[in-house]
Amino acid sequence: MSRPTRRTRPTRPTRPTGRTRRTTAAAALCAAALLLASCSSDKPGESAGGPAAGGSSSAPADDGKQSEFFDQAEYDRQLGLATATPQGPADKPWEQMLEPQLADTAQYKKDLSDGVHLCFSNAGVFNPWRQVGMKNMKAEVKLHKEITDFTVLDAQGKDDKQISDIQELTGKDCDALIVSPNTTATLTPAVEEACGKVPVIVFDRGVETDCAVTFINPVGGYAYGAAAADFLVEKVKPKGKIVALRISPGVDVLETRWSAAKIAFDKAGLDVVEVKFTDGDPSKTKSIVSDAISRHGSVDGVWMDAGATSLAAIEAFEDAGQDVPPITGEDQQDFLQAWKDKGLTAIAPTYPTFQWRTPVIAALRILNGEQVPKEWKLPQPTVTQDTLDQYLQSGMPPLHYAMCGCADLPGFPKDWGGK
Repeated sequence: MSRPTRRTRPTRPTRPTGRTRRTTAAAALCAAALLLASCSSDKPGESAGGPAAGGSSSAPADDGKQSEFFDQAEYDRQLGLATATPQGPADKPWEQMLEPQLADTAQYKKDLSDGVHLCFSNAGVFNPWRQVGMKNMKAEVKLHKEITDFTVLDAQGKDDKQISDIQELTGKDCDALIVSPNTTATLTPAVEEACGKVPVIVFDRGVETDCAVTFINPVGGYAYGAAAADFLVEKVKPKGKIVALRISPGVDVLETRWSAAKIAFDKAGLDVVEVKFTDGDPSKTKSIVSDAISRHGSVDGVWMDAGATSLAAIEAFEDAGQDVPPITGEDQQDFLQAWKDKGLTAIAPTYPTFQWRTPVIAALRILNGEQVPKEWKLPQPTVTQDTLDQYLQSGMPPLHYAMCGCADLPGFPKDWGGK
């Protein structure tokens, strides 16, 4: 999912040619204030699932299909991937693959019995989504005795530090290097340089090079936005009034979420009466929704490009003495708990944190000479009424992300803040 800032130029995703995309998804990437859990972009401090400071509620809303970020081919591709049957173990979505094009890794094969030194250059752990993810990765490492050393350098959301971190790690005896880039374009040269020295695994957000052995991420922003919008199309009558709450303008994965939603709303004849940027601020979110209720008398549905401030939106309706209309959120525990306790009509698209397990698995497969997808697309599940009880985990903290795939990991639930 630091929140995304305004970009000076769009990042256009490519077709599945093996070139590492500049967009992720998510989306899970995620999204904009200190609590967002799903967004990826090319600006410093932005992260999939992670908030970034920036954006403005006064910025003009994007018009969806006319957005400079909109790419019809990628939109079609992601919607297709969202319904595709993944390959891999049914109970291990972090090992599953969507329409993989496998790459040969024989040149990287080594004797794993000699021990593996795995290295990770992380953009940072500056929001709950990334904190949950980092716990997943460390626990996954513990499952593999062949990993005798695990070196992690945290860039703290700073490009210059991550460039230095990557250079430092490639100067060590790392057998493989995992990179979650802080930004796309700026980190590209450092990743390209590293590729000449060690097998590189990029995940979460992409870079502008296909030199990595594999790029790992979920389906993407279009699929996320469409899942939320299609739910409202189903639940709200034509011409119903929709409030669209966005985190920040000018960020690819967030723009694609809104583009997909706008297409669905236009097609269904729903009336989007408000499109506002919240900056990921709960108080601003509550104020926006309260103002919308006052201005329009009632609201029939709430669409959000990320769910970190969903509780604030819910409170606005309660304070106005109105029933909460159909609403979209995300898979953090506080929203799921409110959904169940209040009997809401809701849905939660996700940018799953289980993806943090996959790079470790990929690194070991590469070092064992096994084929891996050039672009490792992971499934991007959605929490529905039918699966709510499955993902609402008793005893977990409010900002834990349910789609962590961590229940089988050592130290769970205590190391994740659970009881």
